[in-house]
Amino acid sequence: MELTTQIGESVTDGLAYLGALTKLGGRAAYFTFVAPFQGKQLRLQRAVSQAMQTGVGALPILSLITFFIGLILALQSAYELRRFGAMNFVASAVAISMTRELGPLITAIVVIGRSGSAFAAEIGTMKVTEEIDALETMAIDPIHFLVTPKFIAMIVMLPCLTIWANFMGILGGSLFGVAKADFTFWTYIHASLDALFLRDIATGLIKSVMFGVTITAVGCHEGLSTGAGAEQVGRSTTRAVVVSIFLVVLVDLVFTALFFFLSQG
Repeated sequence: MELTTQIGESVTDGLAYLGALTKLGGRAAYFTFVAPFQGKQLRLQRAVSQAMQTGVGALPILSLITFFIGLILALQSAYELRRFGAMNFVASAVAISMTRELGPLITAIVVIGRSGSAFAAEIGTMKVTEEIDALETMAIDPIHFLVTPKFIAMIVMLPCLTIWANFMGILGGSLFGVAKADFTFWTYIHASLDALFLRDIATGLIKSVMFGVTITAVGCHEGLSTGAGAEQVGRSTTRAVVVSIFLVVLVDLVFTALFFFLSQG
């Protein structure tokens, strides 16, 4: 009976958490897409600053990681394909894997580590030092002031970073293709492009937008839910990273299944 109670409480807490994230995301979307038409100004300068930190700042580490991921994919694909004399499909395997799945997912995980945790730490520190209360005292909505610029930055920059990650992954695969699979650089690139359809790229970009919304909602929610003390800021930051990774993988599963069943129809 106790186990059943614990399971029930866990499910209830999980649903309540998802409800809180949905509410936060809904309010951020309202301030982004509706409020500007009602006279409430967007903080575009702050959004651009967040986009620079989230996007441009992530390019070096993201480029390196996705380049290596593309090379690993080429090596693993060739390991099996050479048994069937199909080494010419290495480029296709890398391109499709990166654009459909690994490009958006690896990008999201890198951004969680860099920006999702930073969102939670920043807002959590403001909560502990009572800056959030000061904003509310001045009749400034914390969601509008703090969350909305991050929301805009993430939904713009995640697809851009995903496109770059796809390119770097294909570039990494080309290193093996040229060295061991009898490709030239340009024939490898042409083979990769020939293997891709618009839906492959579009599904990855749609996922990346949803990942950006998820990462922002979790990071900001954890920051706003921080308790008193520096220790609580650390816990909120850790929880933001763990929960974001779990929910990003869950969202990935949902959309992958959705796209699969739509393609069957």
